[in-house]
Amino acid sequence: MTDRQIIVPDGMRLIYERAGYAPAVKVGKTLYCAGQVGRTPELSVIEEPEQQFLAAWDNLRIVLEAGGCKFEDVVEMTTYHVDMHRHMPIFRRVKDKVFPRNTCAWTCIGVSELARPGLLVEIKCVAVER
Repeated sequence: MTDRQIIVPDGMRLIYERAGYAPAVKVGKTLYCAGQVGRTPELSVIEEPEQQFLAAWDNLRIVLEAGGCKFEDVVEMTTYHVDMHRHMPIFRRVKDKVFPRNTCAWTCIGVSELARPGLLVEIKCVAVER
C-alpha cells in the first residue's frame, strides 16, 4: 500500500487549520488537489473577476509545486463556475495565459454558489509527477 502525504504549502496553513482540509494529498506520484479559489492568503475573496481568476490559478500553482508538480503534470481538471456564461470569456482568457492548452481532460460545471459569497470559480485537479 502506498502512503498518503498531506500537502500544505506554507502560505496555506491558515486554510488548513481553519477549514480542516488538506490543499492536496499525494499518493505515490499522483497528486489530488482540492479546489482552489481566488482568495488572498488571509482568506479574503478577491472581488474583481479577472484578478480572482488569476489568484485561483496562482493558488493552484502553489499547491501543485508543493506536491512536486507543475501545470504540465495535470491530467484531469474540473472547474466550478458561478454565473458561468457571464464570466467564461474572461476565465478562458486568463486560463490560456497561465495554463498549457490541450494537455488534460477538463470538465466545466456551472453551480449556483461556492463556499464563500463572491467566489466565481473553483479549480480542482489531479496531477501525476513525471
